[in-house]
Amino acid sequence: MAQLRAFAALAESGAISKAGALLNVSHAAISQQVRALEAHLGQQLIERDGRGTRLTDAGARLGEALTEGFGRMTREIEALTGADADRALQITTTPMFAQAWLMPRLTSFRAQHPDIDLMMNPTAEPLALEPGGLDLAIRFGNGTWPGLEAQLLVATDFVIAGARSLVGDCDVQRPEDLLDFPWLQEFGTTEINDWLSRHGVVKGHVKSLTTLPGNLVLDGLRSGQGIVAATRAFIEPDLERGDLVVLFQGNDLGTGYFLVHRPGVMRPKARAFARWLRNEAKAG
Repeated sequence: MAQLRAFAALAESGAISKAGALLNVSHAAISQQVRALEAHLGQQLIERDGRGTRLTDAGARLGEALTEGFGRMTREIEALTGADADRALQITTTPMFAQAWLMPRLTSFRAQHPDIDLMMNPTAEPLALEPGGLDLAIRFGNGTWPGLEAQLLVATDFVIAGARSLVGDCDVQRPEDLLDFPWLQEFGTTEINDWLSRHGVVKGHVKSLTTLPGNLVLDGLRSGQGIVAATRAFIEPDLERGDLVVLFQGNDLGTGYFLVHRPGVMRPKARAFARWLRNEAKAG
C-alpha cells in the first residue's frame, strides 16, 4: 500500500520531489518505493526525461486507476464518518422534469428544510452517483440501472400534443397525419421515431425535427413551434385551459421518472429529500 500511495502521489504531482512533499517524506523515499513497486509488478512505470521523470504507458494507466481508487476511498470514509455532513445536497435530473414537475414544488421542500443547501444539475446525461458527489438522481427509463436502486415517482402517461395555434382545425385522424407537422424532441431521446414506428409509420419523415433541452421543448410546445410526445402530467394545466390539444394518446410502456440512488444508507440530507419527493409524488 505504501508503494501504491507513493506512486499515486508521483502520478498526481508529476515529479518525485513534489510527491515527497505531498506525503511529507524525502525524495529518496519516493524513489525507493517506486523502484520496489516496479520490481513487484515487473513493469517500468517511469522514465527519466532530462532532469525530471515521465510516466510510461503502464505507469499512466496505473496512475489513473490509483487516483480514482484512492479518491473514492477518501470520499467513502468522509461519508461514513460524517465528515461531509455540511456539504450541500447534490441531485441531478432531466431538464424537462426539473422545469415541469420539480421546480413548481421546490418551495415546499425549502419551507420544510430551510437548513439544507441544494445543488441541482439538470441534464439528460446519466451522471455517476458517487460518495462526495451526486447524492440522488431523477432519471427517465424503465427503472433498471445496474448497481443502483430505483423507485418510481411519476409514471409516463405519454400523449402526442400540440398547441392549438399550431394544430388549428387540421383533421388529424391517423398517425401518418403527424408527418405534416414540425416536431420537438428532448436531447438524448428517440421518442418520436419510437412512437411513430410503434404505430406503423415506417416510411416518410416529419416536416422538421428540432432537438432541445427538455425545458425548451415544453416552451416550444406551448408557443406552437412543434408537436411533442410529452408526459401528460407535465402539461395538464395547459390541456385544461385549452391551450394545448391531445392528438393521440400514448402507450403505457412501463417507463417513468425514477428516484435513483446508490445502495446503502443515505446521508440525512438525501434521506430528507427522498422522503419529500415520495410524498409529493403520492400527492400527485
